[in-house]
Amino acid sequence: MGRIMFATIVPIAIGIMLPTAIMAQDTVLLQINQLPSYHPANSDIYIAGSFNGWNPNDDKYKFYNDGFGHYYFNLTLPKGTYEYKITRGGWDKGECKNGGNPAPNRVLKMPEDKLNRINIEDWADRYPPKPKVSTASKNVHILDPAFLIPQLGRTRRIWIYLPEDYAKETAKRYPVLYMQDGQNLFDDTTSYAGEWGIDEYMDHLTEGQCIVVGIDHGGDKRMTEYNPYDNKKFGKGEGKKYVDFLVKTLKPYIDKNFRTLPEMQNTGIAGSSMGGLISLYAVLQYPGIFGKAGIFSPSLWITDNKIFTDIKKKAGKTDSYIYLYGGKAESGEMVVDLVKAADSFQGRTKGKIVTAIREGGLHNEARWRLEFPFFYRAVLIDGTLPTQTLGNWWMQNH
Repeated sequence: MGRIMFATIVPIAIGIMLPTAIMAQDTVLLQINQLPSYHPANSDIYIAGSFNGWNPNDDKYKFYNDGFGHYYFNLTLPKGTYEYKITRGGWDKGECKNGGNPAPNRVLKMPEDKLNRINIEDWADRYPPKPKVSTASKNVHILDPAFLIPQLGRTRRIWIYLPEDYAKETAKRYPVLYMQDGQNLFDDTTSYAGEWGIDEYMDHLTEGQCIVVGIDHGGDKRMTEYNPYDNKKFGKGEGKKYVDFLVKTLKPYIDKNFRTLPEMQNTGIAGSSMGGLISLYAVLQYPGIFGKAGIFSPSLWITDNKIFTDIKKKAGKTDSYIYLYGGKAESGEMVVDLVKAADSFQGRTKGKIVTAIREGGLHNEARWRLEFPFFYRAVLIDGTLPTQTLGNWWMQNH
């Protein structure tokens, strides 16, 4: 029986086991204790956090208004640490500090917290928006601001990162990595809480460069587009159609119009949270397409255990290198679910599964930004962790 070594990568062959008991749910009462003096009377207030895909206007997470200016919400969650913010229905109307500066994420610990009294200093829409300066490198391009998703009858912005030598090395072909939540990958001006810095990392590489395709999430459709299973709370799952789009529409377009290495061993997929769930599902649904996968803090909880059934049923056809990451400071389910997924692959897949559990890792973009180089070197370059030099550079500069 192997031991989980935190802040290291543990191969599945070791046979990691953790208890898989159903996680208990606890409830915390959130009470708005103070509002700005100019707060619009009786306007709706929402909670957006790591537990609902950071949706700023989710009706299922709307505070109860008693009509006298008092707002309450009972939030029920498993044991764990969560981050959240308060909004009036959009990030442009989210809470902020006095003077308009961004407010830090609030932190909630379950089951320790039973009552949270919340003071709102200011609302962002009181202040004129500050000019935003793009942080995307010159190698990042908008492929299409409204690329058609015929399977869902919607359009979506698509980003593409082309390696530094793409224009010069005209005979060279490149692997491709498809990533979810494109808004958060390259540019601070489009990310909700800071970008992953994929372009900065790729620009720094001297080996193993690839094309990165980022697909924007669908806003209020994110919880259904990235879920292949129906869910009573969030609605009918559209994940299968979304994955069909990636495989049958987007990938053929990229392979036709760019110099790619289209084979399975040169095609990767990655995402975090709900994006991690749909990336894992894509590997199972199309085992001959995606040979590499980065599954960061996947929201496996939303599937009511259906994902584990699918892994056991379909893993025998997979031959992919899958990197499963989770932070120990995320929800109480994260480590248990992550290891349960790894264990479901055990003895069934022909591929390689590694599990990275980090002490203190939270469910946010900053943590995934730090983890990305570990995934990239282990899975897409040479099967090892980043060198000490690269690790020091990344930690010092990010």
